[in-house]
Amino acid sequence: MRLHPDTIEEVKQKVDIVDVISQYVVLKKRGQDFLGLCPFHTEKTPSFSVSQTKQMYYCFGCGEGGNIFKFLMEVGKQSFAEVVLDLAKTYQVPLKTLDPADKQTLQREISLKEQLYEILAVTASFYSHALYQSQGEMALNYLRKQRHLSDDTIAHFQLGYAPTGWETLYRYLIEQKRYPLALVAEAGLIRPRKTGNGHYDYFRDRLMIPILDPQGRVIGFGSRTLGTDEPKYLNSPDTPLFNKGKTLFALDKAKSEISKQDQAIVVEGYFDAIALHCHGFPHAVASLGTAFTQAQLRLLLRYSESKQVIFNFDADAAGTKATQRAIADIEPLVYSGQVQLRVLNLKEGKDADQFLNSTKDSAEHYHKQLENAPLWFDWQIQQLLNDKDLKQADQFSQVFQGMVKLLNHLEDSNQRIHYLSHCATILSQGNSQLIPLQLNSLQIQLKKPKVQQYPAKKAIANSNNSAHNPVIKERENLNTNETVLLQIYLHSPQYRQEIIEQLEEKELLFCLEHHRLLWQAIIRVQEEDKTPVDTLNNSLISRLQDRLLSESINLQPFNSFFHPDEKEIEDMTNPDLQIKQIILRLERIALDKYIRYCCQKLEGLDYSKDFDICQYYQQEVISAKQKQKRLGIP
Repeated sequence: MRLHPDTIEEVKQKVDIVDVISQYVVLKKRGQDFLGLCPFHTEKTPSFSVSQTKQMYYCFGCGEGGNIFKFLMEVGKQSFAEVVLDLAKTYQVPLKTLDPADKQTLQREISLKEQLYEILAVTASFYSHALYQSQGEMALNYLRKQRHLSDDTIAHFQLGYAPTGWETLYRYLIEQKRYPLALVAEAGLIRPRKTGNGHYDYFRDRLMIPILDPQGRVIGFGSRTLGTDEPKYLNSPDTPLFNKGKTLFALDKAKSEISKQDQAIVVEGYFDAIALHCHGFPHAVASLGTAFTQAQLRLLLRYSESKQVIFNFDADAAGTKATQRAIADIEPLVYSGQVQLRVLNLKEGKDADQFLNSTKDSAEHYHKQLENAPLWFDWQIQQLLNDKDLKQADQFSQVFQGMVKLLNHLEDSNQRIHYLSHCATILSQGNSQLIPLQLNSLQIQLKKPKVQQYPAKKAIANSNNSAHNPVIKERENLNTNETVLLQIYLHSPQYRQEIIEQLEEKELLFCLEHHRLLWQAIIRVQEEDKTPVDTLNNSLISRLQDRLLSESINLQPFNSFFHPDEKEIEDMTNPDLQIKQIILRLERIALDKYIRYCCQKLEGLDYSKDFDICQYYQQEVISAKQKQKRLGIP
């Protein structure tokens, strides 16, 4: 389902980028534009520029840039469609889709979700109110005395109480608030009785912990029993808004601090996360008591540039098992180095909540242990060594094989070399003369790392220097020439028709993948607009960004096209001459590439058996060289 360009354009026309960005950044007028501190990286001198005339922003410090949709996607970590729909709702823009049949579906989905958000928000308020009534006294005392939480913290996390009684919430939502029965059930708040006669409350006599999405909307609940009921902790069932494997508790409150500190702490329990926030560690989230999933990790990594994550699960056997399971579940991202993972087991064997509430200076001690948390691989090795006596042959063998298994997972050669030496040192048990022997034993057991195979070995065998390497040199020339041509096309509307005609006449295509992707997006935008290409002017860049964002394509590789620097602007000063020269160079490169292709085909043929095919490729080489000669190539 795709939104109609008219809806996107109308939203853009109604929204002022300065007004919206001013809600996130302090902007000051500087000439025609506005300047402020960049929200995407730490800086002391403002380099974040917002243009009201172009309705675009650009940071000269980190290179981030785009339009209002891109800004809100980055700040709120939302999809393109979510941003457009939120703005459309705020600015009362009617919705249109490319397929008219999709409109009703879209409106139904929006309506359903909006109603579910409302029902859950009302339920959270109901539980919060019940906490301070006589029936919630036991739950409130538990929070204040056993969890050491202040009323401000209770309010900040919207903690509440689900009263006893099978139909308390049911009657409140359906009989008093008049919400449809089906919607209350779809929100995961009530369940049908097995007898088929009526419904009952999903949560009863429980301490309630609202779970919010990154935008701060209630999407579900966690709960803790106040008695001996099982399970001790109970989450909402999966709903259209809530999936516990794709959700992190307290991320709405932690996301800005995760970005600021470039680090995230992951704990197991709700109260561990709350305690960390209370004691000066607001970059903590909880995994909702489930195995930590790749989806949760990817959600978290949006907010950390260096991808630093620290697991602080319980230090007991169950916590260790949970940590091992979490590492296994995100194994592809961990072993490939896409996440910088550390593991913190508090030395006293307590969970974060117990540890932080144990002494007055516990926060300081926690911070020190956090700083010294070992890398996940070092932690794994230590788990192998726990309770093992390397002087015993059977235990030595267990540790050795465990190390081999771990080392075989490492894809990075530098990491493998480092940990090979480290493991060999451990196995030598203090005898330095045994280190080479243990190193050799480990290497024999290890699988050979996969070696990337590249085609056209003959083309790159002579030298790695681009000056002598035709393949690398060709790619550099392509990058330079295709970049300038695309920049002229985007920033000089009067030359667009000429560029299109030249490319079509010479039958030339953009060869580099990201250039080809950008060109295809340009063509699609122009086809949808149905106006002459030279009349789109600056709106082409804006609409192009919308198109790429709607297709979930990262804009970072294209920022130089949208925001050329001084040198790149200088390169576009004589477009007439530039276009002719670039088209000529691209023709030459295409002919060189085709000649190499034909020669490679000939190398694999037997002239006596494949006479006709050989003759064809030979004729093609001759023809291409003649074209080169006409272009002025010796």
